[in-house]
Amino acid sequence: MNWYELRTHEVEKTVKTNVTTGLTELEANSRYKQFGSNELRQAKQPSVWSVFFAQFKDFMVLVLLGATIISALLGELVDAIAIVAIVFINGVLGFLQERKAEKSLEALKELAAPQVTVIRNGKWLKIPSKGLVSGDVIKFTSGDRIGADVRIVEATNLYIEESTLTGESVPVQKKVEVIQSSHTALGDQKNMAFMGTMVTRGSGMGVVVNTGMNTAMGQIANLLQSAEENETPLQRRLEQLGKILIIVALVLTAIVVFMGVYQGNNVYHMFLAGVSLAVAAIPEGLPAIVTVVLSLGVQRMIKKNSIVRKLPAVETLGCASVICSDKTGTMTQNKMMVTHLWYGGEMSQVTGKGYNPIGEFLQKEIRIVPSNVKSLQQLLLFGALCNNANIVKKKKEYVLDGDPTEGALLAAAMKAGYTREVLQTHYVIEKEFPFDSTRKMMTVIVRDKNRNRFVVTKGAPDVLLQISTNILWKNQLQSMPIHKKEVEGAIAMLGSQALRTIAIAYKPLGQGEMIEHEKDAENKLIFIGLQGMIDPPRPEVKLAVQQCKEAGIRTIMITGDHKMTAMAIAKELDILQGDGKVVGGEELSRLTVDELDEIVEKTCVFARVSPEHKLKIVRALQNRNHIVAMTGDGVNDAPAIKASDIGIAMGISGTDVAKEASSLILLDDNFATIKDAIEEGRNIYENIRKFIRYLLASNVGEILVMLFAMMLALPLPLVPIQILLVNLVTDGLPAMALGLDAPEEDVMKRRPRHPKEGVFSRGLGWKVISRGFLIGFVTLLSFIIMYNQNPNDLLYAQTVAFATLVLSQLILVFDCRSEHSIFHRNPFGNLYVVGAVIISVIVMLIVIYYPPLQPIFNTLPIKARDWLLICALSAIPTFLLVGSLFTKQKMKKRPIFMKREVHYK
Repeated sequence: MNWYELRTHEVEKTVKTNVTTGLTELEANSRYKQFGSNELRQAKQPSVWSVFFAQFKDFMVLVLLGATIISALLGELVDAIAIVAIVFINGVLGFLQERKAEKSLEALKELAAPQVTVIRNGKWLKIPSKGLVSGDVIKFTSGDRIGADVRIVEATNLYIEESTLTGESVPVQKKVEVIQSSHTALGDQKNMAFMGTMVTRGSGMGVVVNTGMNTAMGQIANLLQSAEENETPLQRRLEQLGKILIIVALVLTAIVVFMGVYQGNNVYHMFLAGVSLAVAAIPEGLPAIVTVVLSLGVQRMIKKNSIVRKLPAVETLGCASVICSDKTGTMTQNKMMVTHLWYGGEMSQVTGKGYNPIGEFLQKEIRIVPSNVKSLQQLLLFGALCNNANIVKKKKEYVLDGDPTEGALLAAAMKAGYTREVLQTHYVIEKEFPFDSTRKMMTVIVRDKNRNRFVVTKGAPDVLLQISTNILWKNQLQSMPIHKKEVEGAIAMLGSQALRTIAIAYKPLGQGEMIEHEKDAENKLIFIGLQGMIDPPRPEVKLAVQQCKEAGIRTIMITGDHKMTAMAIAKELDILQGDGKVVGGEELSRLTVDELDEIVEKTCVFARVSPEHKLKIVRALQNRNHIVAMTGDGVNDAPAIKASDIGIAMGISGTDVAKEASSLILLDDNFATIKDAIEEGRNIYENIRKFIRYLLASNVGEILVMLFAMMLALPLPLVPIQILLVNLVTDGLPAMALGLDAPEEDVMKRRPRHPKEGVFSRGLGWKVISRGFLIGFVTLLSFIIMYNQNPNDLLYAQTVAFATLVLSQLILVFDCRSEHSIFHRNPFGNLYVVGAVIISVIVMLIVIYYPPLQPIFNTLPIKARDWLLICALSAIPTFLLVGSLFTKQKMKKRPIFMKREVHYK
């Protein structure tokens, strides 16, 4: 129901109440039992055990567990225990992350007011807000949080801050009058107050019309519960990779077992060989390494003022193609600031930041001193006198106590030296006529230290223009009609820049002249000038937007603020350029999903939007195959934050709801921090590709050496425990070190990856196969040479093959640091890789030369002369450069073809 369309008596009749006496306790209890408490209800959550066991439902994990059972039945307990340990650790990590992820509704509940003032049986009393029912009559004053959705029936200078619901930075003045419109946006429902919003000024009374999940905040809670979280690109790619590896492993296992049995080998031994081959094919350490690398990336991001709540979000941000950013508090400072002053035909600019009282006054880029210009001096001084705000310094930050508009006027005056202490020393406020929506003015009667008295009025420029008979022009008093057109032009000019404009006027009072009513004060005024203010952009955001553009990432502003204001900020930040479109909330409501899909690519700004609109925009972009990052700080942002591919919340100004729904939290509320996070995310993905390349090339080598041996009717060149040792130690440590590689210099000059780009794109598949083939070939060759020299010493030949496999993989790790070749980057540029290689070599030597371990790993000491053969063969897979040369040619040709294709289109 559109409660804002109903008159007070119609509201009373509809909810069956009386605004004078309220409900009876009996009726209130009856409604409470019928409709429930005024709380946000949470959907049934899965149990702790179900969340834990869900970590082990992945198909790749199930296959590994199957291999574990088979290994245990065949007596290979070491293999079984190692695989179970890896799977269990990975499951616990996933469980701990997921248990932290669903706290959004709990935080949302905390925004509900703990107590409200309600009238029951004709008496005012305080009750917990959860006890409110439809039909209750409540009153509220400055500092109170609204306990339910309320139709306002009384309002005295009432202002309510609604930015958490609407995104609008300025408190909304409330009124009682009916609004005759059936499609009024939440931010324009001036006779309604909503659950969770805060009264900043004045007082009011209203009838509760919606409680609990039926409130505007309850509807957001429903959206938050129903918004589905998408799998990240990394999760999709790893799932794709796992399926491919499993199919390959099962097929090759079947081939090896069949060939071995066909050649007359023992079925048991061949089945054991098949299981070891399956273990070799599936990089069971991959999920754990991905988790560890992402965790280390998270630690680096904390140093750059961003906290990651969900590990895959790091990689997802790296391939984001669109950032949907809230304006208020994200791109702007969420602090009103005077930027333009107009007085007597002159225009000046004011510099500074937020409520910090440090700044300069510039006229045509030349610094001026306000005390030297009478009109400017009075404009600033009187703006601070007709003002109830106060600005105090807390630690290193200046904090506003009062209305943001008055705070902006006071901050401008403080930049000229007119602090509260100075004003209180020289001036006394004798009387005040508060601002109200009918007069659109505020007036004070002031006495200075010389006992001179005068009226100071501030308010809407068009209103003050009508009641001013004179104007201070070029520091001289002149008749207003002469300069009325110039004043109107200045008002229009400031308005066109989306500035909130306040006019200042005054008049002197005679000795003993008494002012009892505002109508006696607010007439025959002397017009001084205009102060234009705006919630200014953060100074670092423009550069961040430009850097994102260079990285191929679009920035779209989505705000609940007015269209003109949004356009002004978007132009200043270079978000809105050329033929970029601006779409308002009403137009967005009329658009179908298909129509929105058609225009979303060209739209740079969405203004006056609701939470449902934000979800609609995110879905439209996702339908266009974009990876969407959604930033925000308010309750109204939470559903879209959760539904986006990666949600980003503000750490300082953000509500707990937004933080809990997000994947990433910016500790400094700085849009520029997103750029650092994107760079880190891109680098992490490239590093993941590096260690996937390394692991799979190594595993392909292990598979092929076993497969070729079966095809040649040779004994097994490696035993299962050796394969497992290679996978867990000599593969795992260097792979993890690759995950710590520093980014390439051009990482932020590249276009975002296509959402459907596979893991093996950009030549990775060829590199894996070519290097893997050569590793398998040289390992088998070393085995054949040693075995032919002494057919009775199989154990020695297997040891040499084991050493060749390990060394060829450790040399390969340096090649994997670059897409080009091993010579493209400094081999000592990543000391973690160097350290991992040294540790792996030491482990290999201990296994080969330490007697107690030799029977466990089926090894014998290798003679010194045989190390020459091992080292020479191990270098072949990397330094032959077959794969690198092929890939270089392929990569050189591809961009030319793509450019031509686009050109001819």
